Formats: sequence, structure tokens, C-alpha cells
Amino acid sequence: MQNLKQTLTGLSLMGLAMLAGCSLPGVYKIDIQQGNVVTQDMIDQLRPGMTRQQVRFIMGSPLIQDTFHPNRWDYLYSLQAAGGQRKQERVSLVFNGENQLSGLAGDFMPGTSREQQIMGTDSGIQKEIDSARPAAVPTPERIRTDGQ
Repeated sequence: MQNLKQTLTGLSLMGLAMLAGCSLPGVYKIDIQQGNVVTQDMIDQLRPGMTRQQVRFIMGSPLIQDTFHPNRWDYLYSLQAAGGQRKQERVSLVFNGENQLSGLAGDFMPGTSREQQIMGTDSGIQKEIDSARPAAVPTPERIRTDGQ
């Protein structure tokens, strides 16, 4: 009888430890990625006057194609690393009436690629976009959605 009682107590404690295992420190938690992965190299390849097909080839299909704003494509990406704080990035591309890229706004801005930084040359992409932007398109601004 004493042996049976010790065995049941031991099994009960082991079962409780296994059930509580999900909340113990050191338990593996996965990274949660959602949306379109957008890199600075992808943004650096964009040029004013590119067609929608050319932009889709570089960037992929947009996450959001708004029916009320058919000339704007939105790319969103969020990453929550191992149960930590969620980080979100956003890029909006604007097309003109001829279905050509005319501007962009968001967390990524045209700049120099890694190769150009190493070589010490300026890409001039921002100058191209500024000169090709119609007056109705707002200037690119940094959009933060993570509260900063």
C-alpha cells in the first residue's frame, strides 16, 4: 500500500511538471513572421518610371491593393522574435496615371547599396525620385507603426 501511494504521488508530480513545462524558462519559442519581406537592396533597385510589372518582379505582389487607392501598393512586414516585442515595417509605392512608379513612402528610403557604400559612390536615386514626382504626390516620410 505504501509503495502504491509513493508511485501515484511520483506519477502525479511528473504529470504536473510536464503540464507546466510550457511556461518554464528556457522553453523554445518560435519567431513569427508575417507579410512581405522587403530589403534595402530591393528598394535600391526601384527607379521612377518603372512599370507595375517591373516593380512586381523586384518587390513581389503587394500585401494590400486598396480598391479606393488603386495607384498605391502597400508592403507590410512584421516580426515577433521568440515572444519578444513585435516590430513592423511598411513601404507604400505610388503609381501615376500611366502605371509608372512615381513615389514611395515608408520605413525604407532609397539610398546607397552596400556595394556603393564600399566603393564610396552616391547612387542619386533620391534625386531621381524627387525630380520625377508630380506635385500631387507627397514627399516620402518615415512611417512608424510600432509606437516609436
